Amino acid sequence: MNLRPAAGGPDLRALGGWAAVLAVVAIIAVSGPLPAMAGALTSTRGTGSGQSVGGASAAVTEAGTALFQSQCASCHGMQGQGSAYGPTLVGAGAAGADFYLRTGRMPLSAPGQPVVRRQPVLTDEQIDELVGVVASLGDGPAIPKVTSGGDVSDGSRLYIANCAACHGATGSGNAIGGGNVAANLHEATSTQIVEAMRIGPGAMPKFAFSAGEEAAIAAYVVFLQNAPSPGGLEIGGLGAVAEGFVAIGIGLVLFVLATMFVGRGSREGDPPEDRLP
Repeated sequence: MNLRPAAGGPDLRALGGWAAVLAVVAIIAVSGPLPAMAGALTSTRGTGSGQSVGGASAAVTEAGTALFQSQCASCHGMQGQGSAYGPTLVGAGAAGADFYLRTGRMPLSAPGQPVVRRQPVLTDEQIDELVGVVASLGDGPAIPKVTSGGDVSDGSRLYIANCAACHGATGSGNAIGGGNVAANLHEATSTQIVEAMRIGPGAMPKFAFSAGEEAAIAAYVVFLQNAPSPGGLEIGGLGAVAEGFVAIGIGLVLFVLATMFVGRGSREGDPPEDRLP
């Protein structure tokens, strides 16, 4: 076949080349950008594993994103980056979100409100949704799986050395700074105890215990929660030091009253001329 153009006619070989180029472009368009765009659109629907609040890929639901925007973003930022009203959540991990939400410390009703233990304001399902969102913001500690049967004796030794100075000998807290600094541990679950050791909430430092040591401390705290008061009246559960101060105070008051009574009796028994005016 003669593909040479007639005088003044089109070059059929050139037209064939352009047709091949257009065909390749069409194939790339169909197999590349368009499917990718379709995937991006569908990733934000339902419970897909698409784009999270922070731009990371994680199993974040639409409900979780909506909850984050309504409950957290006003203080922690739309991307969890933090603001003047709240710290960054990047790297807080599932453990951090789970601890603060299940102990009712978050969300706050207003910025500047004391971060103390309260009844949770969100349901378990809502907490699970928000935990997934926060976990997607960056690498952080996961929710621990605390093993049962920890060594209570070993836990007692570790607790006294690392925890009692702030949380008190009986775990009732308030040893320093009131409940805002050292919380009462009598309502904490084993999971929350280990989460606190790993994330270091508030003024509490992070601890690098082994899994066995974590289980031992958790077991000992649970023991404290169920232990009867050996001294009868527990005086707030603050331990022997507080009870000693109360005993000293009561003793001093009784001593002063006894001294006043004895002095008054001796004055009344003196002859009139020996009494001081």
